[in-house]
Amino acid sequence: MLSAVVLAAGDSSRMGAPKAALRTGNGQSFVARIVTTLRAAAVSDLVIVTGRHHDAVLDALARDRIEPHPRVVRNPDPSRGQLSSLLAGMDAVVTPRTAALMMTLVDVPLVRVSTVEAVIDQWRRTRAPIVRPAIGDRHGHPVIFDRALFDALRRAPLESGAKTVVRAHEHAIVNVPVDDEGCVRDVDTPSDYEEMKGVE
Repeated sequence: MLSAVVLAAGDSSRMGAPKAALRTGNGQSFVARIVTTLRAAAVSDLVIVTGRHHDAVLDALARDRIEPHPRVVRNPDPSRGQLSSLLAGMDAVVTPRTAALMMTLVDVPLVRVSTVEAVIDQWRRTRAPIVRPAIGDRHGHPVIFDRALFDALRRAPLESGAKTVVRAHEHAIVNVPVDDEGCVRDVDTPSDYEEMKGVE
């Protein structure tokens, strides 16, 4: 079984508003669009990890009528770093039957269904420890971590995050070539948001 974690626990300080609740070109909030995309790629077991903007995430999902309602868990202290939110998501979804974990960010809402499917297909074929989409030398989201790395993720230092695990297994990463700028378009600031609206 493949499970997914959507990280939406950041403070959105550079944006000045909760990113999860911002609207994409099709009218959906960032968080709703990502959930819709993952489900369209047959990823049904997923959890959203929130932080200070927990209520804004819930409101966005309710406004967009996302049914069935995805599980939402709150990281009590996102200031510990992004890995702390990933671990909170793992605690919510990982079971003995979980073969891999897909991780993506709420700030990357425009990834295509076909990209998610391509990453899943490549992981199923190779069972590589890490599989991610790539455009040239740019690496995007979502990222799949095989079960073989779950313990390493749990042991990684919070201050350096999952990058420690990624670097340790860099030789075995499978990068899936895609033609999807949405998988690398990270929306962090108002100017990023305006640019996104201009190209979507």
